[in-house]
Order: sequence, then structure tokens, then C-alpha cells
Amino acid sequence: MPHESRLTGELRTLLHARRTAALGTTGDDGAAFVSMVPFALEPALGVLVIHVSGLAAHTRNLQARPRVSLLVMQPEVPGEPVHALPRVTLEGTALILAPDSVPWHACRVAYVARFPEVEFMTQLGDFRFVVIQVMRARHVAGFGAARDVDEEEVKRALGTAGPT
Repeated sequence: MPHESRLTGELRTLLHARRTAALGTTGDDGAAFVSMVPFALEPALGVLVIHVSGLAAHTRNLQARPRVSLLVMQPEVPGEPVHALPRVTLEGTALILAPDSVPWHACRVAYVARFPEVEFMTQLGDFRFVVIQVMRARHVAGFGAARDVDEEEVKRALGTAGPT
């Protein structure tokens, strides 16, 4: 297996350690709309998975305009500078999965593994699994450590383990 850079390892750690993201969608009026969403990782498909209600504004927005952005960040630490917080902005396309399809089942398994307490919600008719296919990212590993990340590197970071 090829060598993994320190920054890719840090991106992997951030994505696997955090369970919520700020989801940015665009409303019918062109205004930006940001909401909090829990997310899971499905490494075999190389996607992030969200589980959303059909009644939610962000769901209507991503159905009409599937280009989305997610911000995943480390939480603040009291007494530490906030400008150096590790974070990543992921840009991608949202796709609502067909219920009972092979990808739907794989994403349900990943989501329930990360959020076992909401297994019952996966049976509710108004909820949908949505995959975010990441096209690129902007990763800030700390103060003065910002870089662009391509789709392939994001997919590697979504994997369950780094190189040995």
C-alpha cells in the first residue's frame, strides 16, 4: 500500500472522529441555507451518508439543486485559539438513494453502525438516505496549514484504515 501523507492521515482522523457537519444548500430564492446534519462514512462507495426527512428545507433544496457543501470541524477547546481549529469543507453532489437498493442497504448499515440509537428512524417513510459524492475539499489542518484536496484523496481519507 502506498505511503499516506501526514495531512491525509489528519483528514482521515477528522472525518472519522466527528459525527456532525454543517450542510450548505441553496434555496429556491438563491439564498444559502445551512443546517446541521449527522453523517456517516461509507468507504466502499467512497461517500458520506446523511439521513434526512422529506419535510426538511435542506432536503427540498438538495433535491432541486444537488450541489452541496459540508463543513466538518474539530470542536473548540477553551483557552485555545479558534483560528487553528482543524476543519474541512467538502464540495459535492447529493443523490437520494432508491429505497431497498444495494447502495441504500450499504448506507443504512454504515449509518446505523455510527448512530445505533436511530435505527428505528430508518424505517420511517418520510426519511431518505442521501449520499454526498465529494468532488473536492479544502482542508485546514491548523493555522497556516491549508490545502486543496482532490476527490481521490478524500476517498482515501474516507476509508477505515490508513496504510500500514
